[in-house]
Amino acid sequence: MSKHIDSLIRPHIKKLIQSAKKEANFQQKILLNKNENSIGSPLIKWYNRYPDNFQTTLKEATSKIKNIATENIFFGNGTDECINLLYTCFCEPQKDNIIICPPTNNRYEIAANIHNVAVRKANLLENFQLNMDMLETLVDEHTKIIWLCSPNNPTGNSLYREDIEIILNNFEGLVVIDEAYINFSRQKSFLQELKEYPNLIVLQTFSKAWGLAGLRLGVLFASIDIIHILNCIKHPYNINTATQELVLKALENVSETNEMIKELVAMRKDLVKSLVQFLFIKKIYDSDTNFLLIKADVADELYQFLLNKNIVVENISNEPLCENCLRITIGTEKENAALINAIADFSSKN
Repeated sequence: MSKHIDSLIRPHIKKLIQSAKKEANFQQKILLNKNENSIGSPLIKWYNRYPDNFQTTLKEATSKIKNIATENIFFGNGTDECINLLYTCFCEPQKDNIIICPPTNNRYEIAANIHNVAVRKANLLENFQLNMDMLETLVDEHTKIIWLCSPNNPTGNSLYREDIEIILNNFEGLVVIDEAYINFSRQKSFLQELKEYPNLIVLQTFSKAWGLAGLRLGVLFASIDIIHILNCIKHPYNINTATQELVLKALENVSETNEMIKELVAMRKDLVKSLVQFLFIKKIYDSDTNFLLIKADVADELYQFLLNKNIVVENISNEPLCENCLRITIGTEKENAALINAIADFSSKN
């Protein structure tokens, strides 16, 4: 393990890593070691055996699509598991701190609070880009992680690549780039930079572009050293057999997924054209995601009106820089039409 990564690990976690047993692969043998129900289950398909603890086949399939070695892949039960494991392994409670850049995904801060790790905030600039000067002033010897979301949720924009590269070249801790929406973006992923930056971690998910939110599968890409640490500390059998099988099936249909992405991007453009006609909508922000951020002086009233029409959008007016803003997911053509009709109805009454 590199000295750099080793220096970031919490001391008691190092001991756990050193004592972790390597699990043998006994798939082709008589399995009498796990106290499973050997007879089977009430289901037509047997799920009586524990799943592959390290998701070997799924990693191989993902490796081919992402052009990343299996040794650089970690699967979590949703991205939340990956986020929590990073705090568990690298952040000492009441001592270390992390930096987030609001408005951004609130899971980084929630997880930090759960782990009793101090949160420092470098709010984005008015154009929703990184405040590099503020970031520099917040970093100290106890800063373990800088969380970056690009494309960013809830603003929808991609962060400037040059800014991220400056952070990677100058920050000694971990730089985590959440690329949950990267499939919808015009910006290139940072996956191919893993070899250059040992402190880089990239998060992706099967919940957005792949349309598998119900299966709860997040992906973390990192150096072999970081993946080894996470594998030693994670809960056993964290990805169930059904999820592994269904995601594998989905991975056989890359072309279909790519077509869905194109369709969503096209509908995003159409939705923008439809929303522009409403004068009370003051701004529609550029988006590299499957959602739009709009600013309207009557955001609260519009939100409630849509809710009364059984249309749920996200009111993020309480977020920094997002006063009077709503976040709207790109729906189906029918759902988008219903949304526009409801907004037109609201407009005629206000």
